[in-house]
Amino acid sequence: MKPRVALQDSSLRNGNFSLRIDPVRSEDVGLYEAWVTYNTEVHGCLVELGVITVTLSPPNPVIENELLLMSCNSSHRASLVETCWFHNEHLGPSSRTFCSLSGALSILHAAMSDAGFWRCQLQYSDKEIISATYNLQILGFDGPANPVVYAAAGSAAD
Repeated sequence: MKPRVALQDSSLRNGNFSLRIDPVRSEDVGLYEAWVTYNTEVHGCLVELGVITVTLSPPNPVIENELLLMSCNSSHRASLVETCWFHNEHLGPSSRTFCSLSGALSILHAAMSDAGFWRCQLQYSDKEIISATYNLQILGFDGPANPVVYAAAGSAAD
């Protein structure tokens, strides 16, 4: 897994034997075991790593007015009960929420207003709730509704 894996060497003396994986990939899912020997004592722990992935079709950035499909999946073993998508949930009246059983969100004509942070939340039959955030970028025109701009002769126009 090198060079994505690192031990926090400076923290070892304080009893922290954490493993850092950056970036996490789908194939990193599984059970991780650590053993540390200090003097005559042996300490161990088991940690299960689960992964959630958000995929976008077509890939980011999306062109304005294109069909957009976002899907969210995780390695959790229980059966999926519901998927909810939250868009700009902390930005007041522009926030939106969509829930479905399928886990996918389709937007027929992507607009500039669809850009921003989307959070998918997966709820499973064992009551486990898992979420991930994705920053969606839309390429398009974000100007006035009427694209006619008047400028005085001799001046600059943007």
